[in-house]
Amino acid sequence: MPTPPATTEPRTTPATPAPPGPRRGLARLSGRAPARPPAGTVALATGAGIAGLLLLVALGGLLHHPLLIPPLAASAALVMAAPALPLAQPRNVVGGQLVSAGVGFVALALGGSSMWTAAVAGGAAVGAMALTRTPHSPAAATAVIVVLTRPAAPSFLAALALATVLLVLVGCAAASRAARGTVRYPAYWW
Repeated sequence: MPTPPATTEPRTTPATPAPPGPRRGLARLSGRAPARPPAGTVALATGAGIAGLLLLVALGGLLHHPLLIPPLAASAALVMAAPALPLAQPRNVVGGQLVSAGVGFVALALGGSSMWTAAVAGGAAVGAMALTRTPHSPAAATAVIVVLTRPAAPSFLAALALATVLLVLVGCAAASRAARGTVRYPAYWW
């Protein structure tokens, strides 16, 4: 057999075909979901979530100022059910909520209370959280709520700070009740 001529181009190998099986076409986009957590983990997260949100309702009643707003229920879900995620860490929960509320108040002052301004505030909150390294997805909704409900800034911000700190503390308490080594919260504080 003759030897192929020498070239300066890199040697290429033929493309290998995709392995046979169901992962062709649209099926390759499906991915696999993580395994279901153990029942004890689910029970602890559920109980902690309920306890944290009931604590906000009770304390809000004592203060005559509602502490439970929808974004905080979403924050509780992250803190209690996914405590290892960066979005669930104290810096992100407290900081993200406060930064987003601040964005909401600025948007309200500049654009008034409207759905258009609320949409801009929600999007701007995403950018503000990214810049401050406090991303917390539920907090974007806090900016929207500020624009649509027009709360008094000092009392709203104080209540929001209190509520987020309480959720973080409930998350810490839940992690301390978990089986040793199964849940660590927070992964970092600041």
